[in-house]
Amino acid sequence: MADDYGGVLGAFPYAFRASDSWLLRSYVVLGGLLTVAVSALFVTAVIGVIAGTTGGRGGNLTLSRSFFAVVGLFVVVPLVAPVLFVARRHRRRDAAAGDTRYDAALALAGYLFVGALYVGVVISVPPAQQTTPTGLFAPVVATLYALPQPVGVVPPLVAAGAIGLVHRWFR
Repeated sequence: MADDYGGVLGAFPYAFRASDSWLLRSYVVLGGLLTVAVSALFVTAVIGVIAGTTGGRGGNLTLSRSFFAVVGLFVVVPLVAPVLFVARRHRRRDAAAGDTRYDAALALAGYLFVGALYVGVVISVPPAQQTTPTGLFAPVVATLYALPQPVGVVPPLVAAGAIGLVHRWFR
């Protein structure tokens, strides 16, 4: 097939072209940019960890290096999942002509994950780096700062699960 995509990178332009949902098209652009940015962030973090732990023995140092890679996967996979699901559905021609509910629902779930990722980052900011919140969202940010740092993983995990549930529900 001439319009098939070839892997993860090809799924982004394919989903953009195949979908009639403007919400999904906007998520394809934002999700692609965020995926590139997050991937670059984690690659430089792994390089920094490797550079900081050279000359050491294996064991815990090797585990910390692997941990960065695993966390990076847990962030990147839900970012690209809505695009991959939609591209797969359109490639298999499972989508009814003009039916954009599945595409829009997955785009909303993707945006929910992006927002949950931001909330998780705000929750996990170390106290030494927290600034005094001001503005309209000051009470929300202050409440998020007050939560224990380990709670910061909960919003992204819930939102990632929501992507899977939306895929199942609208399939």
